[in-house]
Amino acid sequence: MNTLPRKFYQNDTVSVAKRLLGKKIIRRIGRIEISGIITETEAYTHKDDPASHAYRKITERNKVMFGDVGMAYVYFTYGMYYCFNVVAKSPKVAAGAVLIRAIEPEKGIKKMQKNRKKNELKNLVNGPAKLTQALGITKEHYGLDLTKNSKLYITEGIKVNNIISSPRIGIKEATDRLWNFKIII
Repeated sequence: MNTLPRKFYQNDTVSVAKRLLGKKIIRRIGRIEISGIITETEAYTHKDDPASHAYRKITERNKVMFGDVGMAYVYFTYGMYYCFNVVAKSPKVAAGAVLIRAIEPEKGIKKMQKNRKKNELKNLVNGPAKLTQALGITKEHYGLDLTKNSKLYITEGIKVNNIISSPRIGIKEATDRLWNFKIII
């Protein structure tokens, strides 16, 4: 299956966050392929978004957000979890990324359960830290080009009809922006 092209991510970050819903994440670990349909995203922009890691300045942690679109932005949070983002922004802005918050598992479910040390499907990948644990996404994926068919990439998926918008989760600033997007499969 073809990866989403770089051009897909060269758009307003909020628009890309919506358009990623229904797309498929594919993660290869050795000979095992894990996949799922993206069901929840959040948009983080640049100078107008105090909740964004890119709001103040470029740092070692966020520098990929200022680079090419279609790259993985993986960061460590709360001293124990990774979160997976895709760099997405209009050519008119310096930085932006979409946090992938949840997926509907499709393939490699047993591997996801093993990675999470959970047997039940409910709540297996319904949060950003749960998702990275289940898919085995770590700092080694920081800066990975998601437009190439490699160990982690995103492809077309399913058609999406109803998108639910709400405030982003776990932030203290810019809470008025309805930039959390969900679909129910």
